[in-house]
Amino acid sequence: MAIYGRILRVPGVAILISATTLTRLPFAINGLAVILFLREETGSFATAGLVAGSLALGAGLGAPLAARLVDRRGTAWLLPLAVAHGAAILAIWGLGSIDASTAALVATSLAAGASFPPSGAVLRSRWPELLGGDPELVRGAYAFDSVTIEVSFVSGPLITGALVAFSGPEAALALSSVLVVAGTLLFLARLPDRHRALPATEHTAGLGPLRSPAIRLIALTTIPVGFCIGTIEVTIPAFSRDAGDAALSGLLLALWSAASGVGGLVFGARQTRRALLDTYLLIGLVFPLACLPLIAATSPLTMGLLVLLAGAPIAPLIATRNELISVAAPEGTGTEAFTWLMTALIAGLSLGTAIAGAVIEATGWPEAVLVGVAVAGSGAIATFARRGSLRPALAPA
Repeated sequence: MAIYGRILRVPGVAILISATTLTRLPFAINGLAVILFLREETGSFATAGLVAGSLALGAGLGAPLAARLVDRRGTAWLLPLAVAHGAAILAIWGLGSIDASTAALVATSLAAGASFPPSGAVLRSRWPELLGGDPELVRGAYAFDSVTIEVSFVSGPLITGALVAFSGPEAALALSSVLVVAGTLLFLARLPDRHRALPATEHTAGLGPLRSPAIRLIALTTIPVGFCIGTIEVTIPAFSRDAGDAALSGLLLALWSAASGVGGLVFGARQTRRALLDTYLLIGLVFPLACLPLIAATSPLTMGLLVLLAGAPIAPLIATRNELISVAAPEGTGTEAFTWLMTALIAGLSLGTAIAGAVIEATGWPEAVLVGVAVAGSGAIATFARRGSLRPALAPA
């Protein structure tokens, strides 16, 4: 893993990674904290779920707009976004405490999601510059970035659970607000040329980077990946229920995320002569094939082993897509292009969880896995069929 040591020894990089991890933690904390807080205050899981869902929806819809603001006006705008996000999270706490209307809570939650600062996307867009254009270090950095995402989404709920146990869910909301501002301040303090704005081009208006066939294809084919991940997130609790131990789902989901993190570390540390596009196409096909064996799980032990297999390609897949976007993004859209990947992933997750729930109720969890694999496989085939759209964007200038 010497490559990661080389990356972390580049001046300022370790602090930038730490800062983006701090700003990601609130995203992983907020969903569970909002649900637990509003369930306690309103007595309704329906209201809590609606508000938490609005938070994710706001992030998915607002991320490209926030990123475009940062691209056009400079990364210093991350701080006003962070303050607005933190204030909106505190407003949810305040509105919930005074028994405000559901409409007010939903509107505030949408605003909180839409104002989430895209510091992670900024860092991804700067990796080639920060690492001197070294292809090996850049590939390792994108892999390491995907691993830190997994770390955030594992540790966020754990932090929330600990705070709820000792202080209550409102403490988790308060911590979230502090972390997003503190992390953004630290990020801006160490980011070179933080006031720099990207040059205006034909791709910075209207649809922005989606006017590029390459970015459009990457975003659209990320939806099936999110769909499959969403089906598995519902399938694992359903399997655990059938196995007679609902608490088992937490362990299985943790194993799934851990396998993704390890897969990302191994992927980023390897040496390869395979072209970026070929790697992208290959991992896109491997992912649904790795998820398919889940239907054969007959016991908690076999499911535990199979989720390790299913999780291993996730971080490498995200890392490869991020690296591809860094090469294919049109000039002037460095940050916004990355946020479309998150928007597409959230859209797919939402569809996958909704449809998987219906399929599980109608037939069973193995059928939900098959649906998710079929959708992800179709996306991989579509990507391969349209790979010609990516080649011009990857060609040397």
